[in-house]
Amino acid sequence: MEKPVSLTPEHIRDEKVKVLQSVLPIRPEDVVIGQYEGYTEDPTVSKDSNTPTFATVVLRIHNERWEGVPFILKAGKALNSRKAEIRVQFKDVPGDIFRCNKHGRNEFVIRLQPSEAMYMKLTVKQPGLEMSTTQSELDLSYTQRYQGIVIPEAYERLILDTIRGDQQHFVRRDELKVAWEIFTPLLNDIDNGEIKSCTYKRGSRGPEEADKLLARVGYEQTHGYVWIPPSLQVD
Repeated sequence: MEKPVSLTPEHIRDEKVKVLQSVLPIRPEDVVIGQYEGYTEDPTVSKDSNTPTFATVVLRIHNERWEGVPFILKAGKALNSRKAEIRVQFKDVPGDIFRCNKHGRNEFVIRLQPSEAMYMKLTVKQPGLEMSTTQSELDLSYTQRYQGIVIPEAYERLILDTIRGDQQHFVRRDELKVAWEIFTPLLNDIDNGEIKSCTYKRGSRGPEEADKLLARVGYEQTHGYVWIPPSLQVD
């Protein structure tokens, strides 16, 4: 969203509604849904169920700031990791004289859970005499930087906001309406069987078709790099 006029709840929620109103209708080719192998073996699930346990959707925002930038939403069950994060991937640098694109693109990551953190994944010179590069990160891990400070859970914060009468973190009626208008046509297509679920193995990244969709819209997966939350060191 754009910067609100002030930090009052209504001004913040006004800007949230504006950006949702700028989201273009979802195209079928920008959607991949999946269902993990063995889901229909559950006795409570129909054998011909098309209920997704995974989804990747590409949203496009039609305004001056975000025109041409794909927003990728991905969620699923029985995947290889359990996390919630926002990942901003930067484009390749033209004229890469260090030939470091092989390491992957620079990324700014906001890790919501678990292990709350913000880190910048970037290519740096590897220590030593040789001119070689590797990937590392600039890391702000909350549990390490703010030791002794209790970080409240999301619902704790919402309950406190309710007591205080602060509504900025709650969804307003018009925001909820616009959000449903974005996804209702897609949900209808799924219910009508127009979009079929792809199967994927438990413990994987999801369907291969989802990775192909991300590659088509310009996202490049980094291979070989894993962010490791720093451990606390007590003297």
